Amino acid sequence: MVEGRRVVLGVTGGIAAYKAAALTRLLVQQGATVKVIMTENAKKFITPLTMQTLSGHPVYGEMFSPWQPDELAHISLADFAEILVIAPATANVIGKIASGIADDLLTTTVLATKAAVLFCPAMNTNMLTNSTVQENLEKLTARGYFLLAPDSGELACKRWDVGRLPEREEIVEEIETILTAKDLTGERILITAGPTREPIDPVRFITNYSSGKMGYALAVMAKRRGAAVTLVSGPSSLPPPRGVDFIGVADACEMREAVMGNYQQATVIIKAAAVADYRPAERAATKIKKGPEKLTLNLERNPDIIAELGEKKGKRLLIGFAMESENLLKNAAGKLRAKKMDYIVANLLTQAGAGFQSDTNVVTIIGRDGTREELPLLGKLQVADRILDKIRDRK
Repeated sequence: MVEGRRVVLGVTGGIAAYKAAALTRLLVQQGATVKVIMTENAKKFITPLTMQTLSGHPVYGEMFSPWQPDELAHISLADFAEILVIAPATANVIGKIASGIADDLLTTTVLATKAAVLFCPAMNTNMLTNSTVQENLEKLTARGYFLLAPDSGELACKRWDVGRLPEREEIVEEIETILTAKDLTGERILITAGPTREPIDPVRFITNYSSGKMGYALAVMAKRRGAAVTLVSGPSSLPPPRGVDFIGVADACEMREAVMGNYQQATVIIKAAAVADYRPAERAATKIKKGPEKLTLNLERNPDIIAELGEKKGKRLLIGFAMESENLLKNAAGKLRAKKMDYIVANLLTQAGAGFQSDTNVVTIIGRDGTREELPLLGKLQVADRILDKIRDRK
């Protein structure tokens, strides 16, 4: 988490400099200490006063500041940083650092720091794709610097193409990933998330209240911790996490096909999706019109994906979920044994802070060996971390 982290933010002279204000605000809101370096060109797009107000610290721009007579700014900032983020990173600053030029406070700080350095390029598409700029980016990544690829969208020149600064949430997520210990490197984790939709006719379907938040949290945290992640998700309003192989599906049969097509490459399978147990036996080709007072739907069983995985998993670790409205531990333990899981994560639908669509959860992790770990009310990212610890600890 960025809470308690020390971030130096370098802002350079591109139109996307205005987004650095929102990025600073988000980092501070999440508990990071942020110190800002602005180049002279950056100050033409956004004022130092704005950045000072949002960061809560004086903005740095000069090599030798009169209000810090006993301190060399580029050394003090280099030592302060746990990570140095340049957002936006222009072609100019990329070229200078790639060439070892240190002619202002930002470039000298980059060369002086031992901290991780993240470049977030943002510029016109023609500049971005210029062979010199691409060569410079390759030089930076070859030297161990981190690079967050720009997004596509409307640019300042009114052109729709690649070159936009990624959204602030994506930049913060990349910071989180860089600063997180990579204790799951080498693991290939297949995760399912979200609900399924079982169609009745072209208009209606059977589903449940799952938002996908728990499964997506597991994907995000596994990626942060160095695992290669494949996320198979039913319909969800959540954006696919960056850096994760994403497979979108609609119904239970599609989810089964995606899981069975990918599980053999996995070392760990986490089934967090809320898959419908039943589907309509027949799907109407046209919309069912209003008719009698009562309408009967014939339902048939969907495939039991996790039971099938339990039979085929081999040495793979299999983790499932059980959401219950009563007899939580008994029902969860029975499901664990019957479907040959290694762990099951049990939560009670009626408990405050648990259940569908919430940003928090209250769970008990039950192991095949009978161990139980009861977790207090936690955010779903924190719950995901504790579940992933089981993978780390098996090594």
